[in-house]
Amino acid sequence: MQFLIKNNHTDMLILKNIKDVVRGSCAHNATVIANGLMHTGTTCDDFLRENLDWISKATNWNKFNAVASLGLIHKGHEREARKILDPYLPRGDVDPYGFKEGGSLYAYGLIHANHGNQSVINYLTDQLNKATTSAVRHGGCLGLGLAALGTRSVKIYEHLRECLYSQNEAVSGEGAGIAMGLVLAGSMNQSAFDEMRSYILDTQHDKIQRGLRTGIAMLAYGMLEKAEPWIEILESFHSESIMRQTAVCMIAMAYAGSGNAEVVKRLLEKVAADPSSDVKRFAAIAIGFVLSGNPELCLSHTGMLFEHFNGHIRYGAAIALGIACAGSGYKESVSRLEPLLQAKENFVRQGALIALSFVLIQHTESTCSNVVEFRKTITKTITEKSEDTITKFGAIVAQGILDAGGRNVTLSLHNRDGQPDMPSVLGTFVFLQHWYWHSLTHFISLAFQPTCLIGLNKGLKMPKIVFRCNTKASYFAYPPPLEDKKKVEVEKVEVAVLSTTNKKKGGEKKKEQEPEKMEVDEPTDETHSDDKEKSDERVNKEAVQEPSFHNISNPARVVRLQLRKLSMPTEGSHYTPIKSITRGGIIMFERLNEDEEEELVEAAIAGGISSDSGDSKDGMKTVAPHEPFNFSLLNY
Repeated sequence: MQFLIKNNHTDMLILKNIKDVVRGSCAHNATVIANGLMHTGTTCDDFLRENLDWISKATNWNKFNAVASLGLIHKGHEREARKILDPYLPRGDVDPYGFKEGGSLYAYGLIHANHGNQSVINYLTDQLNKATTSAVRHGGCLGLGLAALGTRSVKIYEHLRECLYSQNEAVSGEGAGIAMGLVLAGSMNQSAFDEMRSYILDTQHDKIQRGLRTGIAMLAYGMLEKAEPWIEILESFHSESIMRQTAVCMIAMAYAGSGNAEVVKRLLEKVAADPSSDVKRFAAIAIGFVLSGNPELCLSHTGMLFEHFNGHIRYGAAIALGIACAGSGYKESVSRLEPLLQAKENFVRQGALIALSFVLIQHTESTCSNVVEFRKTITKTITEKSEDTITKFGAIVAQGILDAGGRNVTLSLHNRDGQPDMPSVLGTFVFLQHWYWHSLTHFISLAFQPTCLIGLNKGLKMPKIVFRCNTKASYFAYPPPLEDKKKVEVEKVEVAVLSTTNKKKGGEKKKEQEPEKMEVDEPTDETHSDDKEKSDERVNKEAVQEPSFHNISNPARVVRLQLRKLSMPTEGSHYTPIKSITRGGIIMFERLNEDEEEELVEAAIAGGISSDSGDSKDGMKTVAPHEPFNFSLLNY
């Protein structure tokens, strides 16, 4: 968390520009979510503080999402979570609709995602039992599912099942279905599978069916061939589209990251043969999960799908390629995705924007030149009044993903060892359900992984260490900030008409009657001086060359491609790493001389920008007090 706070490089002008042009509740909602994604883990809520009037325009579920975005901003800030969310958490006098309270419980779960202790789980369970509105129950279910992610606790599952059965309410049921899958992820719990499958067929609510579809799929996460009996049962319901969708989603979760060629072949057959567009879309997306981390293979299997007449298949192919090539900057995938930005279907354009943000996250003009043009495309899509709302939503969310975590995180479904990462896979899978429900967009934060190199001493403190990067500093630098173009309005002033003015105008009329003479530029010394200045500037630029290496300080931002360029300085280093620093992440260091005084990195203040930037906790600049001076009334 200290790394994300200290190195926060979010460009606030991007958010300001989006805020100034968006119209309508959908774009407003997307902007608030994008702010949360851009500031994930940074604890910097300046945008919300400075635009309270604008944020207050959020109503109903937009209010739910706005409060939930605090969970993104303060992700990992577990010690102060209750204190931060205290103004929004449920109390005795609950709002009649409870959107704010429900959003706060969702935010509480996002802060503790995959790290919930017993105290957190007990609090969320208690609030879920006390909930009286569907919004509070929905937020409570999602929060509890996140906090208890992968615990496989049957007790928590039973609490969520009770919420599903007792209420039989669409929104609450959707949240409960997803949360049940999160808690029992990868457990292959037979009784849970039977109960959830039966309820899908019994209920008439589409939202509950979709929530249970997502939950059932997650039960089989990482189980490979062990999930085949369940998949066969689900595929046997030939007349039920929702069951066939569930089967395809289960294949995606069971074989995520396996690269199994036979499974990909089965999915391609479903894309071609199944009559349901939803099944086709999920089957195409599932290819991306199975081949995640293998961009070339995914591109070869999905390449033909980009030319398909069915928009759902093209959307699925775009998302699949985005998942498989996440953070890679793979140029062939970018060239495949870019034509879809001009697709006639609005949802295909949305999918292409989100997929490109997956691929191009943390890339610069040096590492992938397409990212500059893509940023311009996002801005154009957001600002054009004629653009469709669905496409604008995708563009704004794509901007949030592209600059996620203060531009210090990447998106990956694998850990540093190359193995599938459960929270990342499940988070991405639930995020894709934003197709139906925008509140699930926040789940993409589970797939964000800090691109850092953090050195720790034996006391688990951060000492001052310098690392050497054997490339030019500009090669992996942050994108340059936008420049604020202020329009200067010139006031028109009435000009007094003088007698001499009339005489001058009369003379001009006579000149107009005379034939015009050709104007010829006379050679002057100014042109020669301008050429000389330009040549001098060129010589100066060539003379001042950027060094071929640069030093970075602990904790350092190190993107994936930069890792192999790292080394320790040959001279002046007081520490030696226990393992190679080219691995990245958290590395333990050993002091070479224990007698010398150790310098530690100053801790940044959570809740705002880094402490060494001169900012106060609430993000406002601290103004220095006036110097003392003498004042006497006798002089007046």
